[in-house]
Amino acid sequence: MTGILPSYLQGEWWVPSGGGVEVLDPSTGEPITRVSAEGADLAGALEYARTAGQSSLGALTFHQRAVLLKEFAVALTERKDELYALSARAGATRRDSLSDVDGGIGVLFTYSSKGRRELPNGRVYLDGPVESLSKDGSFLGRHVYTRLPGVAVQINAFNFPVWGALEKFAPAFLAGVPSLVKPATPTAYLAEAWVRILVETGRLPEGSLQLVSGGVPGLFDNLRLGDAVGFTGSATTGARLRGQAAPGVRFTTETDSINASVLGPDATAGTPEFDAYVRQLLVELTTKAGQKCTAIRRAIVPAASVDALVDAVRDQIAQRVVLGDPHAESVTMGPLVSAAQRDEVVTAVAALEAAGGRLLLGSTDAPDIVRADGSTGAAPEGAFLAPILMGFTDAAAPAVHEIEAFGPVASILAYDTLAEAAALVDLGGGSLVTSVVTNDPAVATELMTLIAAFNGRVLFLSRDNARTSTGHGAPVPHLVHGGPGRAGGGEELGGIRAVLHYMQRTAVQGSPEMLTALTGVWHEGAPVRHDRHPFRKSLAELELGDQVVSAAREVSLDDIETFAHFTGDTFYAHMDEAAAAANPFFPGRVAHGYLLVSWAAGLFVDPDPGPVLANYGLENLRFLTPVSPGDTIRVILTAKQITPRETDEYGEVRWDAVILNQDDAVVATYDVLTLVAKDPVPA
Repeated sequence: MTGILPSYLQGEWWVPSGGGVEVLDPSTGEPITRVSAEGADLAGALEYARTAGQSSLGALTFHQRAVLLKEFAVALTERKDELYALSARAGATRRDSLSDVDGGIGVLFTYSSKGRRELPNGRVYLDGPVESLSKDGSFLGRHVYTRLPGVAVQINAFNFPVWGALEKFAPAFLAGVPSLVKPATPTAYLAEAWVRILVETGRLPEGSLQLVSGGVPGLFDNLRLGDAVGFTGSATTGARLRGQAAPGVRFTTETDSINASVLGPDATAGTPEFDAYVRQLLVELTTKAGQKCTAIRRAIVPAASVDALVDAVRDQIAQRVVLGDPHAESVTMGPLVSAAQRDEVVTAVAALEAAGGRLLLGSTDAPDIVRADGSTGAAPEGAFLAPILMGFTDAAAPAVHEIEAFGPVASILAYDTLAEAAALVDLGGGSLVTSVVTNDPAVATELMTLIAAFNGRVLFLSRDNARTSTGHGAPVPHLVHGGPGRAGGGEELGGIRAVLHYMQRTAVQGSPEMLTALTGVWHEGAPVRHDRHPFRKSLAELELGDQVVSAAREVSLDDIETFAHFTGDTFYAHMDEAAAAANPFFPGRVAHGYLLVSWAAGLFVDPDPGPVLANYGLENLRFLTPVSPGDTIRVILTAKQITPRETDEYGEVRWDAVILNQDDAVVATYDVLTLVAKDPVPA
């Protein structure tokens, strides 16, 4: 890989004529590749994304895009050993590669699953319930999300070239917005590798993914309304790039933050919580050589536990940390990504010392390491640094809350009260994550109240979840990854929330018929169809508005009592006339709500075998009008939403169910969910 790294632009691999920045192996100093995008047609790449990419992704539904994400995850899984080999050249151990490579693949799998479970098989996403804007129901409003019409420019950091890129790509792809990925130079060859694997599947929609390996001067001059930028990196660079973006360009940043971990006063030496805290701190110091935006930078510890903690961490380092070239089997901690990055960390440690910090563990001197062949000794060409713990007499010293040594460095800060611990957390000015290690719910509650607004994520670790927790520094695709203030003020990941970053929420107003057409969901007042029973129709035949209106059925006192004794539900409102009449909600004895729902099923069902395969639940059930003995009920059932499943021979149909009494008062409303065959069932 000593040649120049290619870019993937406008559907083709492209290589500049020469030049470039040389990237070296941080363990050995050997050249790996050169990185440049000089001469790349970036304006053309953006336009290609807005035209070809928008067209190809726009032709797909959420579910179709989700299925493709799973295919991409499978393709990367089948070839992840290639990615692991490249990751080792970047200084990553096997464990480091697990968090990056497998973590990125996991993001794809998760968004594929959530896309099919939580999004409709359409192109519009509804936000919240319908709003009635007129007395007669002829004028309605809804909030809808539609995809942005531009391109998602994704600028990634060096430390997670796979996971960090896929956490942006997956939700953008699911939203239907094409991506232009710009990796950081030191690990751009890993980004090129995963992009190449996806290209070679032949399954990428045209223009949906492009890669620019190298600098992007002038790129921001060509961005416009409808485009989005997702940036991960330093706060300084993020602010500079944000200033270059045109008005209307969405700009989301995830920047460096001085994350904290609080040891609760109950978590003294010898407790499971203390041991969990030590393990977690060691992991955050050594994973990726501490080069994680979520790593623990400030260990906030009760004053009485500081010495015990330092001793415990020292013992764990001696037992578990083997520093060296990741190609050596015994190595558990690799180098920093480059000699330049190591020098930056050394400079930051010196600044912390100048501000009153003192070294409790470790040194900035070049350490002896294990080489790839298993021998030990100095590595003058490597970018190695041993774990460092620092201490501050003044825990509130501004430097420790402002200067980030982006490597295997953490500072221990002592506190006496929970209020003081919380104040130290908040001095970080906004963080991606703070963890609290305690087995005392009162401690957790007090700290949560004081620190939540300063953090994007708060992890509470105790003996009950120490073995199952993903850990302080491990964002998961289900939950928001981001943070306020210094951390950038943005959000990445977070399940479907992340997909919505690449979509526009719009308030849509119109008639029920118009909103039905726009949203793919039937609204009351829109046209209905009465021909044959809708349970006789497959998905291929069923249409929104297909409806059945049942006959009426009278509810007797005997029916109520039979249901009560049969089910055991002898609540007084159904059995005691005087007690029921004294209740402000009932005129006297009333029918069970579940009796009415059960009868409603009997009133609307078509019982013979057919396309309807199963009833798998109901949602949004509300009982609105009580039913007394002698009343009658009937039900109106309307096909409300039809969702084919891309990989199955059936789909989901959501039915609008309304139970009415003899006066046409609404007794109950709810959604019935059924699974229905896609094709007609042979007679």
